[in-house]
Amino acid sequence: MAIELEKYQDILDELGDHAGEVLRASWGEAARVFGPRGLEAYLRGATSLKSLGRGTDLVASFIQSAPAVARELGEDAVSDLIAAAIRMYSKTSATVISLFFSSSPIAASRLGDPELFRSYLHLIDTLLAQAPRGVRPMLDHLGTLLGQLTLGGLRRWALWGAQAHKADFDAQARYFGLESPESLGVLQKERKGTLFVDVQRRIGMYLRALWGRDFFMRPTSGDFEQREGYRPYIEGYIIHLPDAYDDLETPSGKTDGVDLYRAACAHAAAHQMYTKDPLSAEALTPLQMAVIGIIEDARVEQLAINSFPGLAPLWQKLHHATPDRNASIGDYLDRIARALLDPDYADPDPLIVKARLLFAGHAHLLASNQLAWDLGVTLAHDLMQMQLPYSPHTDVLNAPYRDDNRYLWDFDEVSDFAHAEPWKEKQVRKHVSLMEFANEVEVENAGDDAQEIWVLSSELFPYEDLGKSYNELEGKEPPPQPYHYAEWDYQMQLERPDWCTVLEKHPKPGEVEVIDDIVVKYKPIIGRLKYLIEAMQPQGVQRLRKQEDGDEIDLNAAVRAMIEMRMGEQPDPRFMMRNVRKVRDLSVLLLIDLSESTNDPVLGSDNTVLQLAREATVLLADALDKIGDPFAIHGFDSNGRHDVEYFRFKDFDASYNDLPKSRLAGMRGQLSTRMGAAMRHAGSILKRRPSNKKLLLVVTDGEPADNDVRDPQYLRFDAKKAVEELTRVGITTYCLSLDPRADQYVSRIFGARNYMVVDHVQRLPEKLPLLYMGLTR
Repeated sequence: MAIELEKYQDILDELGDHAGEVLRASWGEAARVFGPRGLEAYLRGATSLKSLGRGTDLVASFIQSAPAVARELGEDAVSDLIAAAIRMYSKTSATVISLFFSSSPIAASRLGDPELFRSYLHLIDTLLAQAPRGVRPMLDHLGTLLGQLTLGGLRRWALWGAQAHKADFDAQARYFGLESPESLGVLQKERKGTLFVDVQRRIGMYLRALWGRDFFMRPTSGDFEQREGYRPYIEGYIIHLPDAYDDLETPSGKTDGVDLYRAACAHAAAHQMYTKDPLSAEALTPLQMAVIGIIEDARVEQLAINSFPGLAPLWQKLHHATPDRNASIGDYLDRIARALLDPDYADPDPLIVKARLLFAGHAHLLASNQLAWDLGVTLAHDLMQMQLPYSPHTDVLNAPYRDDNRYLWDFDEVSDFAHAEPWKEKQVRKHVSLMEFANEVEVENAGDDAQEIWVLSSELFPYEDLGKSYNELEGKEPPPQPYHYAEWDYQMQLERPDWCTVLEKHPKPGEVEVIDDIVVKYKPIIGRLKYLIEAMQPQGVQRLRKQEDGDEIDLNAAVRAMIEMRMGEQPDPRFMMRNVRKVRDLSVLLLIDLSESTNDPVLGSDNTVLQLAREATVLLADALDKIGDPFAIHGFDSNGRHDVEYFRFKDFDASYNDLPKSRLAGMRGQLSTRMGAAMRHAGSILKRRPSNKKLLLVVTDGEPADNDVRDPQYLRFDAKKAVEELTRVGITTYCLSLDPRADQYVSRIFGARNYMVVDHVQRLPEKLPLLYMGLTR
């Protein structure tokens, strides 16, 4: 959705020449990553900083850096950034605040999580109070620091320097500038082996290669006061992992941080794949829950190993329990976990032998997590008989890759959302008889997203003869039928199944006179198109002359051949004629972008982009109606991936009469442009057409964008993938773009020869019919 900066001329005047020029240069990226509300907050933040009276450098730095922060962490992070800068106003100079803004994209990309970014902002605030002279050199070296430290490590490194050089400002500057030996020594001490942000993409591809689907991962940081991070855990279908892993020395050898991440992610992903239903924690003791969790870990790991045997050595080398460890319940839990995973582990203890036999004897029940409940309760009873001490806080598994098993349990205070898959839930439409419909109790507070909707096969009229059905009297349209489509994620190189929902909605009618006025306005153009139309119309039998093989002799050509032979010249052998039946076997679907940006006025004209698109559509529809080619006119806009609105102004089998004309007159621009989902839905309609040639003609005024997508490349690659999918099924796509900057992206989406950029939008009504005739001649 393109938004014109000229609408905010008052803000440009307030910012001044320098900041205004920077805003103009950054506006394209800002419009791509911010939604409408985010843009308002972005501009308000710039004007607020200007009002502080500390010069324009910090304003320009904010304008340049905020879009990058929003792209990494979302719009809310920019609000946090502004709030932090305003708190810094009375504590430091404008130069430091400007440096704080310019380095914020580094912090956003390295931390990768909004909560961690807020903690980073709090750390800056703390340092300004304790070591104000150290903030500037630290920000100068922020990329180096976050390239080696977690946020917790950065905090400990910074606070150590603040305490050690509290009263020595020169030593502060040397320490935070990485110039003193103690600074490098503490840095080396706090340095972590492998940072999550450096391996996240690799780990995502690793899991995708195993299970063929995406897993969502986020970093966590729990090591502010100690070097230990949070244990992995699963919450809300997101795998939370420590923001760094040190290389681990084990009896079986050294395990680097990447392998630790692989083991932790594979284990958590196995839970998501094989732990389908939660277990009730009611009436269970902490020990019983701990043992059930160990059995469940063994169950999901065994199922994963059955499919991917290479996971076994990855997990086995991280278990190092031995038979001589028997001082606490925790030791026995470690030994049970290793015994169920590693068949080569020898442990003669009767409890360990019993656990192995029970697990092996119930191998046919691995598909259900009820096995974990049954075996866990049995083994927990045996452990209680040992009279050993047990603490749920200290007797935890030593295997560092296993999560805390909160995903396994169903507590009363926890909602069912964590175990639901809302993108797979489909609304049920049930066709019922009149008696079933009338006798069922109505749910008055049910909305259009109700789980089940009852539908009658015909209109229902009231007992009183009012001449109108209940639908007409109530004035409410029936909820649209949802259509689910996959979407391509170019970073993961996989499709997200059933990711987008297209809702076919009824277009609002307008006045037919609007369409009639367009025909009158462009009467000269219609007159010029008449001759082109007549040239395209002929169908039926055509006679092709000058053929070597044909149905009959062309007498004129035969006489010329005889004359040439008499004159001793080589005669033309093409003296036959062939009769050919010519038919225009073509279906075309015109898909119009109806996003909010189409309401913008065209430069140098009183018309909006939407008005010109409507006029062009009317001229093309009039031409197609005269040619006789079957055609459809549809439009789309979007409000996130769950609500891609699709409007059918005219369908293939419908006549081009007052009804589609009134719908065209009433079309309006709103929301955003999720082009890939709309093209897939249009393609599904075109695929059902019996024509040999199918053409999808897309008219848009901007690049693909939506309010729930921050990466400007994401929807471009999805649209490109949609074009490739349509090409494979025999549908030709062509784009008519009204964006003067479209050459940068439209050729990559539609192909080098499958697009046209209309620089002068006023000529769109003339260009579109001529373009169609050139494509289908």
